[in-house]
Amino acid sequence: MIRDFLLEAYPWAKSLHVISVIAWMAGIFYLPRLFVYHVEQVETGSKTDEMFQVMERRLLKAIMNPAMIGTWIFGLMLVFTPGIIDWSAVWPWTKAAAVIAMTWFHHWLGLRRKDFVGGTNSRTGRTYRMMNEVPTLLMIVIVISVIARPF
Repeated sequence: MIRDFLLEAYPWAKSLHVISVIAWMAGIFYLPRLFVYHVEQVETGSKTDEMFQVMERRLLKAIMNPAMIGTWIFGLMLVFTPGIIDWSAVWPWTKAAAVIAMTWFHHWLGLRRKDFVGGTNSRTGRTYRMMNEVPTLLMIVIVISVIARPF
């Protein structure tokens, strides 16, 4: 029964997975950039500080969190669809490792947002700029793993 459901739902799960990934990646690229501007241009406790905190909270809570959850739910539906993944290949494992790393990065960003809320951010704009490259590198690993399957 579940097998039949997954097979019938496959095109929908795949479509919703891609949509969720796009939304998640948009947020995961933008939030560290907001942190760069926040730390370099905004005085703690100012009206602008409050505005940045609202923007960061809404991005994380209203876009990134639901998109990450959707990515995982629809991705797991794809993973459990019979006959879709050859588990003896390396590519599903490299993709899985990169997705887990992306999820860690998402949670790291959530912790950094709490630092701004608490007025305890100690990281520089340079740190956030460097960390902004992490999702790009992970995305490259994920896309090449799934599309080119060189492993």
